[in-house]
Order: sequence, then structure tokens, then C-alpha cells
Amino acid sequence: MIRSMTAFAAVEKVTPWGTLACELRAVNHRFLELGVRLPEELRLIEPALREQVSARLARGKVDVSFRLNGGGARGGELRLNPVMLERLGHIARELTVQMPALRIEMTELLRFPGVLDESRPDQGALCEAALALLDQCLDQFVQAREREGEKLAQGMLERIDAIGSNVGKVRQWMPQIREALQQRLRARLAEFVDAPDSGRMEQELVLGLQKLDVDEELDRLDSHLDEARRILGLREAVGRRLDFLLQEFNREANTLGSKSVDARTSQIAVDLKVLIEQLREQVQNIE
Repeated sequence: MIRSMTAFAAVEKVTPWGTLACELRAVNHRFLELGVRLPEELRLIEPALREQVSARLARGKVDVSFRLNGGGARGGELRLNPVMLERLGHIARELTVQMPALRIEMTELLRFPGVLDESRPDQGALCEAALALLDQCLDQFVQAREREGEKLAQGMLERIDAIGSNVGKVRQWMPQIREALQQRLRARLAEFVDAPDSGRMEQELVLGLQKLDVDEELDRLDSHLDEARRILGLREAVGRRLDFLLQEFNREANTLGSKSVDARTSQIAVDLKVLIEQLREQVQNIE
């Protein structure tokens, strides 16, 4: 299954500690590169988060972010410590007697350490909920990659078929090209029939004709086409494998162009390079 490297997914869930939200977004990258943004309450999950993402994704520059919104999420419930408040109130009254001009605000007393007890969220339960939410987000993210990958695969298959069509044309033309080339060579040999060492000259021309034969290149291109179609049907990350295979495609197209002795095959070589480059651009977008 072909997957695009670019995708976006976002999920959220209401928890006892507030609304927990997870986002995944990715762009093209040669390898897997993770960027992680977490609130302070979820710092502990980063190693597990990286492992969980790496198990599902193979390539791309992936940004993972979590948000924890809501009063209960960050501080829990605020509870007043009446004993501490009573002690501070007693001290404040004594100071007021000694210093009548002194004014002590209630908010100042509340800021004193220990007056307000802030309940903290259950760290283990919160982290477990975050990793479960990440798994849901990854499901949506992978599905988005696969939907985009289907479109990319269709475009790639169209270009692979176009390459196959061009290879077929060259095969169809080769008997005519060989016959025309042999006629030209025979005409050239006739000009030197009385020249010294004409046998050696004929051997050199025959060797030259053999070097211009492209059957081997056409066979390899057909083999590469079969392999490309096979790879596109695999249910795994295939981007790097296809990238390597396209190097082989390009090598055969270059050789075909260098051996060409006919305007039609020269044009086919150019067309093949264009199609291969279009394939390469698409491969850069898949995982």
C-alpha cells in the first residue's frame, strides 16, 4: 500500500483533567524525523511517544503535539487550608494592633504557601490516556497517508505504463533500424572494397554494429517495469526502494540514447527521461 509522506490528523478527548488534544502533521523527508511538543504534565511520555510513532511510520518530518486545556487539567481542584489561614489571620490581627496603618489584603494571605492546596492530576493515568489518544491519531494519520498514496500510485502506474509503451515502440522499430543500418554499412564497405585490409575494416564495422544493439537495455527496462509494479503492490514503505530502482531506469534510458542511430529512438530516450523524472518527483512524496 503506497502512502504519502504528507498528512495531517487531529483528535481530542475530554478527560478528568481537562480536554486532551493530539495533532500529527508531516512533510517530505528522506528519513523519519520527529519533532515533539508536550505540556509539562506529559513530559514523561516522550520516549514512549517516539517509540510508538516510529513503529507506525517510516519516513517524513513528523511534528507531534499535545495540548491540555481546562482549569482542572493543569491544577486540579483548589482546596483551602483553614488551619493555615487561621494562623495567618491571627498574626495579621496582632500586627494590625501594633501597626494600625498596616493593611493586609485577603489575596495576599491566599498567596502564602500552604493556604491553598492544589490537587494534581494522576500522572500515570494522564500519560496512559495521552498514549491511547496518540494511537487514535496515528490511525487517522496513516489512513490519510494511504488515501493520498492511492492517488500517487495511480499517477505512477500511468507513467510506468507510458514507459512500457515507449519500450514496445523501440522493439517494434528495431528490425527496420537494423536493416537500414546494415544497408548503410554495406554501402560504406563497398566504397572501400579495394582498400588494403578491407577484411579488418569490415570486422570493425560489425563490432560497431554490435555496440549499437539495444536489446539488452530494452530487456532490462522491461524487467525494471515489472519490479516497479510489484513494489507498488507491497504493503510496506517502498519509497527508498523505488528511488533506487529509478536510478536503474535512468541508467538504461541514458544508454539507449547514447546508442541511438535513429531519430525516433533518440526521441524515445528523451521521453523516457522525462517520464522517469516525473516518477522521481512522485517517489519523493511517498513513505
